[in-house]
Amino acid sequence: MLGDPIAHSLSPVLHRAGYAELGLDWSYDAHRVPAGRLAAFLDGLDEEWRGLSLTMPLKREALVLADRLTERARLAGAVNTLVLDGAERVGDNTDLPGAAAAIRERTTMPLVSAVVLGGGATATSVGLALVDLGVTSVRLAVRDASRATETVGLLRSHPAAPEVSVEPLADGQWSDGPDPGARDSSVDIVVSTIPASAQTPDLVDRWRDVPVVFEALYDPWPTPLAASVLDGSGDRVVVGGLDLLVHQAALQLELFTGLTAPLAAMREAGERALAQQNPA
Repeated sequence: MLGDPIAHSLSPVLHRAGYAELGLDWSYDAHRVPAGRLAAFLDGLDEEWRGLSLTMPLKREALVLADRLTERARLAGAVNTLVLDGAERVGDNTDLPGAAAAIRERTTMPLVSAVVLGGGATATSVGLALVDLGVTSVRLAVRDASRATETVGLLRSHPAAPEVSVEPLADGQWSDGPDPGARDSSVDIVVSTIPASAQTPDLVDRWRDVPVVFEALYDPWPTPLAASVLDGSGDRVVVGGLDLLVHQAALQLELFTGLTAPLAAMREAGERALAQQNPA
């Protein structure tokens, strides 16, 4: 696992649990690699290495260092997985299918319209996954519209050509923003890629009528948005950041090993690790 910062990552826990369950004597470690240093790290690897997981700020840096890109990595404009196939480096992105699998594990309801809170790399990958699942309209709710330009372009480049729009994250933030205090029940799923500290009571209440909530964070848990589902009544569904992390890691493991990932063992390991980090 490469990135900066990296110490907080649960990926080593998940992958090690998967390899142990499969009876593989493999190692998986976290290495702090700052921006601009990925090429040097790759040059120092030998034939024992089978693959790498990448997090920020290396996902876009890896695009130009891969010998070949999968279509989903090209579509996302980011690589979170490098498969070392002999002398070839194959850049892939398991965030897209991982997000889709996480959603479908929790709900089978048809999804047509979505709101994504935030406009960064995670918003891009989950947004593209939603389009893969049939979403035709994506609204990005952001503080600064100019910072969502790349995400808007990538979402619109999907072969399904979804309708993509940008709106303010907070009520009254822009002159053409939503009515203050108004709830929004016009979408099927709301995805949060923003910090828990940014999930104000007004923001949480605005999305209280949306049937599916996808919270990309797994620590802290639950975030205010996730808690509004878990503490409520009715048939609302929450998809958590651990769901996303486990599914994308399982897909990485399968790319590295060629074996079916033990999803349950990986999830259990992640749940134990989070419980130890955040004792009740």
